[in-house]
Order: sequence, then C-alpha cells, then structure tokens
Amino acid sequence: MKIVIAPQGFKGSLSAREVADAMARGIQHVLVNASMVLVPMADGGEGTVDALVSATRGRFITSEVTGPLGEKVVATWGILGDKSTAIIEMAAASGITLVPPDILNPMIATTYGTGELIRAALDEGCRKLIIGIGGSATNDGGAGMAQALGVRFLDDGGNELPRGGAALDRLKQIDVSGLDTRLAVCKVTVACDVTNPLCGVQGASLVYGPQKGATKDMCQQLDKALANYATVIKQELGIDITDMPGGGAAGGLGAGLVAFLSAELMPGIDIICEATRLSRHLEGAALVFTGEGRIDTQTIFGKTVTGVAARAKVSGVPVVAIAGELAITNEELNQYGIDAALSISPGPISLEESSTNASGLITNTTERALRLILITLEKQSSNGDS
Repeated sequence: MKIVIAPQGFKGSLSAREVADAMARGIQHVLVNASMVLVPMADGGEGTVDALVSATRGRFITSEVTGPLGEKVVATWGILGDKSTAIIEMAAASGITLVPPDILNPMIATTYGTGELIRAALDEGCRKLIIGIGGSATNDGGAGMAQALGVRFLDDGGNELPRGGAALDRLKQIDVSGLDTRLAVCKVTVACDVTNPLCGVQGASLVYGPQKGATKDMCQQLDKALANYATVIKQELGIDITDMPGGGAAGGLGAGLVAFLSAELMPGIDIICEATRLSRHLEGAALVFTGEGRIDTQTIFGKTVTGVAARAKVSGVPVVAIAGELAITNEELNQYGIDAALSISPGPISLEESSTNASGLITNTTERALRLILITLEKQSSNGDS
C-alpha cells in the first residue's frame, strides 16, 4: 500500500518534517511494509524553507543580513534539490519576531535584509526564486529590498532617501540603473495569501500597521507615503501597483517585488505543491495523511490541508487530516475533499501537554486512524465476497 504523508508543521511544537516522521511511525505500527512517501508541506508562511528544502532534499544556507531596524541578524534560507531554485522567507530577515515589541517602528523598518538574501541567492547561482512573504515588521513597500539590489530612491534634490516607509513621502525619482542585472533572467514567484492592496482603507498601512507598532497618525502617514511611492513607480517605471491584489502583503513588499523583480504573486499552497511535485507523488497512492496544528474555518481558505486534499481528490485518493486542535466539523471538511479529520488529543488535556507530547500523540492518532480504515476495508471486502 502506497501512502503519501503531506502535513504542515504544528506551530510552536514540531516542524513539517517532524510531523511527517511521527505519522510514518504510526503507519509502520500497522503496516510494516507500507510504501510511504513523505512530502513535508507549508503554505508560504513560517516553515516554508524547512518544508521545501526537506521535501526536495536541498540544502540550508545561513547569511548575515540587515534586520528590520538596521541590526545584523543571521537568516536561514535554502536551495531546493534542483540546485537552481532558492527559497526565502522574508520574515527571516525582516520579520516582526526579530524586533522586541517595545521598539517596533514601521516608520523606519526596512526590507533591506530581504534584498540581501535575494542577492545571496543570485551569488549561489540561483535563477529561480520562491519568496514567502508575511510576518513582516516593515511598511516600506519593498523599497529596502530594492535598495539592497541596487535601486536608488531620490528626493527632489537628488538626495538618496533613508530606509523605511515614512521617507517614501519625499520620493520624487527612482534610479534603476544599478539594479542587479542577474535579475533580468530570473523567475521570481511570491507566496502571497492576502489580497490587500498597497494603499487605502484595506491597504498595508491601515490594516497591518497597528500590529507593527504604528499609531493612528503613523498609519495615515505611512499610507500617504506608499501612495506617493506608487505614483512615482507608475511615472518612472510604467507599472501600476496601487490597487493590485496582494500588493499590500508584508507591508507592501508584494507590490515592490512586482515592480522591481517582475514577480508573480501566487497562493502559497499552489507554489509549495508545485515545488514538491505533490501531484506526481499522489499517483498510485491508496491514502493521504495531512494535518496542521489547528484545523478551523480558516483552513478552507488556501491552507495546506485543503490544498493537499484538492490535489488528492483529482487523483481519487482518500484524505485523512490530523490536527492538534480540531475546531470544525467533519461535514464541513468533507466539502473540501477531506474524508476524515481527527484531533491528537486523547481527552481533556492542556495545550502545553498537547504541545510537549505532540510527536507521540500524532503517531498514536495516525495508527488509530489507519486501523479504523483497514477494518472498514476488510468489512467491505467481506461483504463483497458474500
């Protein structure tokens, strides 16, 4: 029996690879000779680098880059098994978790470090880039990223602007003559799971600014600055990023990647499924196990579990989902291709206990699910014979 194991990590507890390994142990307890294909998954957010590098047998690289407030940070990124595709999480260089809450400041925070990671990938010979965006501390529209790659942002006196979103209010001219020429032959794909535009009521500043430390006045200033940024980009580069769905992701980094790297914004799960060749792995499979830390109503909106299920259904493969917490009915999940979903909790236990013992609980739950499936198959077979 061929079984595909394609879970996301359980946030704060286990990586996607660790979850997959735990599920595999549960299967082996029942079917010693099962043919298992482990495909650690992600949706473009936290854990994407780890999942893709593991799934494709690539390699991890660490680079010292500029953090959100100018400090040096060590960021991990990866090169996939094809040796030509880089996978980068912007949060590793420009993420909100890198800044203590009491000094968050989106007025000056920069994506410069993300640009340095892109440059590092180019130096390694990569010409395909997958960039996961989300969890940013920044609101600079990707200007810092572009600066690290050679773009100059100038005021009306020809002076280069300092880093940070607030300075973009003074932007008058963009000089792209120094943009790294290697980018011209690169394919850049961005994992983006929000549809917010760059500016306005639903834009980067007004919606996400407060969680990055912006006051109401700061949000208004940043929105005005990004609107000017978009205007100058349209004038200088002929690219309209103002109302582009997803342009407001990661403080406007989505828009900046489109403007300066000709990037394509795509749902994260679609990128991950393509990079891991999930559909190919599903060929000939009898069953799929997937899962994530919490399965709820948000799961149906382009998350790993439903993304895996959609592709499994195309191949006619049943899907079982394992969750740390199950906050949605099986009936609802059935509509999205998930045949059964189980919580790892054996009874009333605390979140801390569940997290601490997640690996063993996942193994036990996977074993229990598989035994139930096999019992059902045996009964169906017996009824058919009679």
